[in-house]
Amino acid sequence: MEALRPVPRTLLRDRAYTAIRDAIVAGEIEPGAVVRDAEFAERLGLSRAPVREAFARLVDEGLLESKPQSYTRVTPVVAAEVRDAAAVVGAMHELVTRVAVPRLRDSDLDEMRVSNVRFAGAVQAGDVDEALRADDDLHDVLVRVAGNRAAAATVARYTPLIRRLERHRFGEGGSCRSAGLHERLIEACAAGDTEAAVRVTADIWRTLSDLADAGTTD
Repeated sequence: MEALRPVPRTLLRDRAYTAIRDAIVAGEIEPGAVVRDAEFAERLGLSRAPVREAFARLVDEGLLESKPQSYTRVTPVVAAEVRDAAAVVGAMHELVTRVAVPRLRDSDLDEMRVSNVRFAGAVQAGDVDEALRADDDLHDVLVRVAGNRAAAATVARYTPLIRRLERHRFGEGGSCRSAGLHERLIEACAAGDTEAAVRVTADIWRTLSDLADAGTTD
C-alpha cells in the first residue's frame, strides 16, 4: 500500500499553481478575467486551500492582481513589465551560458539540436505550444548544465510573463524567436566559444524586449 500514502500538501499547491499559470500563459484565462478559488478548486479536484496558495504565488509573480475582499483577476500584458522581465531573464540566461559552455557534452549539444529542429518545425506548422516547449527545452539544457539554482529559479519565476506575449505573437502568425539564432548559439557552444555564445544569447533576449515595445501597452 506504499502508493496510497497521502499526497503532500506542497504537491497539491504546486499542482494548482502549475495548472492555473499555464492556463493564463496560454490565454485560456484572459487578461482582466476574475478568478475564484471555489471555482478553480472544483475544476482541479482540489480543496480551496492549495488554490488560494497558488493564487498568492501568482499575485507575487505578476500574473494575478488582488484587491482584498473584492477580486482576484488576471493582470494585463504591460510593456514595461514584459521588458523588465525580459531584461532579468536575459541576464540570467547570459550568466548560465557563460558557465555552461565549457561544461557541455556532446549529448547536451545533441539535445539542443533536436530541440531546435522541433522548434523550427513547430513554428512552420503554427504549433504554438510545441514551439514554446521546444524553445524551453533548448535553453533549459544550458540552465541545467550551469547548475545555478538561483538563476534557474529566477528564470522559472519571470519567464511566464514573457511567454504570455510570445504566445500571443505566435498566435498572430509571427515568431519572436529565430531558429537561425538558435543555430548560431549551438554552433558557438559546440566550438567552445563562450563569448560568442553569450553574445548570441543577448541577441535572442533583445528580440523579446523589442517585441514588448511592439506588442503591449504601457
